Amino acid sequence: MDFGKRLKRLLQDEDISQKSFAAALDIAQSTAGNYVNGFREPDYETLKKIASYLHVSIDYLLGFEYEEVEDAELNELLLIFHSLDKKQRWLLLEQGKLLIKSNIK
Repeated sequence: MDFGKRLKRLLQDEDISQKSFAAALDIAQSTAGNYVNGFREPDYETLKKIASYLHVSIDYLLGFEYEEVEDAELNELLLIFHSLDKKQRWLLLEQGKLLIKSNIK
């Protein structure tokens, strides 16, 4: 999946309009449309803003994913993790640690 398709899916999943997305990043609405439609790709600084705004990694936006059988699960877990606030992330990590401990015994 290319950058534009990935960005479009993220915006749809979060129910964010291109207009709102453009305003949040302080870019022209036409520029946002060009990103979503795959006509243009952002510069490095804009890419960092997009990743921060959508709570995903730059690697994810650029399509760098693990190539194992569990790709979809890992990417879904990363999307969930990035959408949580600091306290929720901590709770998720602690629950994960408990699950690992219960498997060891």
